[in-house]
Amino acid sequence: MLARYKHSGLMWIDLESPTRDEVLRVMDEFRLNQFIAEELLLPTTKPRIEFQDDYLYLILHFPALRHTHKTMEQEIDFVLGRDFLITTHYDTVDPLHKFSKIFEVDSILNAELSDEHAGFLFFSMLRRLYKSVEHEIDFIHSDMTHIEKHIFSGQEKGMVQAISRAARDLLNLRQTIEPHRDVLKEMQPALVKLFGDSYAPYVRSIENDYYRLHNHIMRHTESLHELRETNNSLLSAKENETMRILTILALITFPLSLMADVLSLPSKHNPLYGLPYDFWIIAGILMATGVGMFAYFKHKNWL
Repeated sequence: MLARYKHSGLMWIDLESPTRDEVLRVMDEFRLNQFIAEELLLPTTKPRIEFQDDYLYLILHFPALRHTHKTMEQEIDFVLGRDFLITTHYDTVDPLHKFSKIFEVDSILNAELSDEHAGFLFFSMLRRLYKSVEHEIDFIHSDMTHIEKHIFSGQEKGMVQAISRAARDLLNLRQTIEPHRDVLKEMQPALVKLFGDSYAPYVRSIENDYYRLHNHIMRHTESLHELRETNNSLLSAKENETMRILTILALITFPLSLMADVLSLPSKHNPLYGLPYDFWIIAGILMATGVGMFAYFKHKNWL
């Protein structure tokens, strides 16, 4: 599907799961390299950047953890020229969909974007994409707050899966955006060459957004590691307490069971066998012995 948006002298072409005819039409209109046009037809697994004489080709992947999409990361291909921007993706990208609504409203657009060149359009779009990643991080932070609350309320076992899910989400975020670092570093001189030295602060602003997000992810990863260690410690303490109680019960019941077997042997030399109330005598001896052992363990603070 091809969507076309215009503002002043700027053109934004948005391609979602494009057909070959749509890509060829865009290629002819903006005189794109045939190799790049072929790249727009199929997804690519790795981010990449390529420089042409008068435009820039860029591939970036963004996480989509909290949305009902086909995959947990989404590829966006950018072809950026002086007065045009082409974006290609293979699934609905929510930030781009919202950005298109803003683009259609001139009053909002005039307040947020300059129509000097397409670099400002690219800058605003990329900032919104990074803002969507920040929302993903906020969701994970909310999950971690929920985990921390329940860890200390006696629900350690139930939090094992919750911690694993949060760790998986953080890992997916990190794996998706970490390759941006090298791409953004290569992108800076190309954008400055394309749009002039005055555009350098905007490139640095994009890099700052990336590093802020990356630092948030690393801090949450460290915090989640501490939560996991705390949860494991509490689980181990509970398991140790259970094993201690079971060991003491075994230590009490085994001697009593052995003593009961010995005292109840039907032997003629057994001083209790055959006496009146021999059962109650044996039961009393076992009870007294059990109480004595319990008192001894209590005195030793084993219970």
